[in-house]
Amino acid sequence: MLWVLLLLAAWAVAGTACTRLCLAAVRAAAVAAETGRGRELTLYEAAFLSGGPRRVADVTLVAMARQRRLLLAHTGWATVVDPRGRDDMERSVIGAIGPEGQSRIAPVRSTAATADAVRGIAEGLVRAGLAVPDSARTTVAAAVRQVRVAVVAVLGLGVAALLTPTAPDMPRHLVALWFALPLTLALSCLAVARIEIHPYSRWASPAGRQLLGALTRSADDTADDRTFLTSVAVRGVGAIGEPDLRAAFAHREAHD
Repeated sequence: MLWVLLLLAAWAVAGTACTRLCLAAVRAAAVAAETGRGRELTLYEAAFLSGGPRRVADVTLVAMARQRRLLLAHTGWATVVDPRGRDDMERSVIGAIGPEGQSRIAPVRSTAATADAVRGIAEGLVRAGLAVPDSARTTVAAAVRQVRVAVVAVLGLGVAALLTPTAPDMPRHLVALWFALPLTLALSCLAVARIEIHPYSRWASPAGRQLLGALTRSADDTADDRTFLTSVAVRGVGAIGEPDLRAAFAHREAHD
């Protein structure tokens, strides 16, 4: 009977998609198997794990502005005051501003986020098991999308089966129940992915998220310039309390 063939197709679609998602989750978990015990995050590492490459550029800009080595105007322009970068990230920012010593913040941020210094930070975090590689993150996201497509496909095949003639001893509601099984499988996988796999789709692995949590709690217990920069690294430019500095980044966000 045709509805049986459609049912088999529904099981094949749902089973393949769910299997791929499970394998992607296992690989992502294996990538993040190392815990990084006894390791303290640098400011740049915390920024990367919290918001990726652009967050690293943001915290570098804020740190240099707080030290009066970079002027961030409320109009959204960055001006170099001290052209000597103290580390690779600062040198990347100064290089992104250009030889004229002045540039809009948005292109500086974008260029600095793709610099070799950021890639070095990312690779170090991946080796320590604190960040998930781009390949693993992309694979999980693609697998989740495939399961979503499978849900739609199973629904379509179920509707098609209900519209085809069936044997007299096979009521329509039983056909619907048979198709509910692969549909339930696919929806269950999506639910589990939302709860368990979702952390792997972000920058930090579970071990990295634990270190970020400890860093945040430590920052909440103190109040100094280092704590301010840590808040920016973890929470983003929304944590900036200084009106002029915040205005500069608000102007940047309007042009992103």
